[in-house]
Amino acid sequence: MIDREIYPNAPLVLVAAEIRHSEASAMSGAMEAAFKRALRPDFPISRPLVTTNVVASMGGPTQMTQTTHPRMMSRDRTVSVTMRPEAVVVETTSYLHFEALLEVIDRATAIRQEIAAVDGVERVGIRYIDEIRVPDLSESLEDWGAWVNPTMMGLAPVAKEVGLNVGPWQAIGTFTPDASRAGQAVSLRYGPGEGYAVDPSADLRRPTPPSGPFFLVDIDSYWTASDVIPAFEPAEIHQIFSELHVPVRALFESLITDRLREDVLRDVSR
Repeated sequence: MIDREIYPNAPLVLVAAEIRHSEASAMSGAMEAAFKRALRPDFPISRPLVTTNVVASMGGPTQMTQTTHPRMMSRDRTVSVTMRPEAVVVETTSYLHFEALLEVIDRATAIRQEIAAVDGVERVGIRYIDEIRVPDLSESLEDWGAWVNPTMMGLAPVAKEVGLNVGPWQAIGTFTPDASRAGQAVSLRYGPGEGYAVDPSADLRRPTPPSGPFFLVDIDSYWTASDVIPAFEPAEIHQIFSELHVPVRALFESLITDRLREDVLRDVSR
């Protein structure tokens, strides 16, 4: 049973879960076919991910190479599973609750081991990107102080005191949860922005409000292996993700105000 409140007008635009593992060889054609068959019932759309690598050398020309990674998507293109040589990645722009995402992660890790086993896990992370948008915001960035925790306003109050207008900023903080496993941490990136933090023209389809001011809240909860690289065990990866999820909601709730909850997040008319 899920007892967490689900906001009807949540600002969440992307959730990305990554299991970074020991480098593996690129999948063969037979392996890719097996990957597609295993995911086809729920993720029938093949949309390979193309990454560009740039290598610059002293005194020589810059070289660019492209690599293609198998990726399967849901029909509405809001959930994807990607297999890279160094990672399994699950992304969604239609996140409802953690348990549903964890089911997809479990399937992806099991499939990875079934069709092309990897040696060990080096990092596990889950990232939540929020674009907080509010009505009737003036051009002054100081107005965000009514909607987000004042501690995230940076030097805006100081600038106002000395007659200056503060410009856009981004800040980063890192936390270690109490009673966490070794190597676990949470990174928070935040600040006002303009337009979009997540590209609306990307392959994953996302809700696209009119371009305008937003306040970024980007939470990355992760675990990194230290001296010992554990085996790639889907059951253990499941447990790590469950632990990584614990501090995320509490941190997000501490960063917003009651006004944002009542006037925006709980507003079913928006």
